[in-house]
Amino acid sequence: MPDLRQHRGPHPEDRTLFALTEVPVLQSAATDLSWLLTRGYARNSAVKLVGDRYTLRTRQRLAVSRSACSASDVAFRASRNLRETDLAGKTLWIDGYNILTSIEAALAGGVLLRAQDGCYRDMASMHGSYRKVAETLPAVELLGTLLAQWNLTACHWLLDRPVSNSGRLKELLLQSATRHHWNWQVALADDPDAELMRCGGTVASADRRVLDGAATWVNLAQIAIDGAVNDAWIVNLSTPSRNGNWG
Repeated sequence: MPDLRQHRGPHPEDRTLFALTEVPVLQSAATDLSWLLTRGYARNSAVKLVGDRYTLRTRQRLAVSRSACSASDVAFRASRNLRETDLAGKTLWIDGYNILTSIEAALAGGVLLRAQDGCYRDMASMHGSYRKVAETLPAVELLGTLLAQWNLTACHWLLDRPVSNSGRLKELLLQSATRHHWNWQVALADDPDAELMRCGGTVASADRRVLDGAATWVNLAQIAIDGAVNDAWIVNLSTPSRNGNWG
């Protein structure tokens, strides 16, 4: 079935699954899962154990899995997390789809998860295909305006070549950059994660694999959303704390 979505908004069941009454349960589940991961449990089996204990639905289990991480992961990622003020005169490498879909979701009223490591992660799933939506260009403009304030030397966007419509998104990004005189380069890569991890510079991503492999990283999606999307739907699963202490 073709993807006919015009927005990156919430799933029809999200108002129920992520209602305020559900958040305490999801927070407890994320904390329990983080506790298990800290003690070496495999993620898939730990997610099933926690999901069954709290009788979570499929999307709730996905949200908890995307939000939880071990105490060592929290500490390791925090040790290499840079602030935007640290980036003046440097080049930033951007995990294109990872960042862009989160901003699109925020603008469209979709669920954003505040994870245990402080990142914002969306609930979107592209299934090998990306479709431009009403929020795409506003998201690009929002990011461009923000990045222009950081006094970067350049921004290198990486997009997944295997994802359909990546070429069209590349052209949209380059056209926006030309129009606003942003120093952007956009490339298609068969494995952007691997390139981001070996680029040796600062990356913008919330992908766990990239965060753990990159030299340094900046929490671009969180900074952009907190600064410009006042009505973003943030489901906070970072509690009780992000200091890696789960007992």
